[in-house]
Amino acid sequence: MADEKELEVDNDGGKKSKLMIIIIAVVVLLAGGGGAFFFLGGDDAPSDEEIAAALESGDGEAGGEGEGAEAAGDAVSTGDALYVPMPRPFRFNVPGAARDRFVEIRVQLMVRGGDNEEEAKKHVPLIESTLLGVFSIANADDLATSAGKSALKQKSLTEVQKTLTDITGTKIVEKVLFTGFVMQ
Repeated sequence: MADEKELEVDNDGGKKSKLMIIIIAVVVLLAGGGGAFFFLGGDDAPSDEEIAAALESGDGEAGGEGEGAEAAGDAVSTGDALYVPMPRPFRFNVPGAARDRFVEIRVQLMVRGGDNEEEAKKHVPLIESTLLGVFSIANADDLATSAGKSALKQKSLTEVQKTLTDITGTKIVEKVLFTGFVMQ
């Protein structure tokens, strides 16, 4: 009899360990799913609060912008410089001599005064379409150089101003700024 008591298996311990393994697996899956949502999901566009904070602190314009965009003419009325971000980055492929390249460009428009800011925001789809047309004729070999990027900015500004002048009668945009440029 004493031998039978010693050989008896503790069934409660097996159930507890299985339950513990299931709980750990569920926690790991939930943590992995949350991490994947955080890194892969969400909206890349900045919120209105982030935009307002950037405008107030003066961080709206990226450094290293060329002054060639000002040569486009008397673009807009006087007032404070305001920046209108495009809601999403432009992602596209461009042909090159050696191989095709993938390009991502983040764009903001510099305007003067609140009225021009509102007009630019109202015409964002038209501006996006115009910029896509300009970007679609780009060449990877040209975009690899600083001069090529400056030429693309100038061409973008010229086309956006022309399109907006046709619609509104005034040049609303003073500069087209590339706030992010990645080419792979």
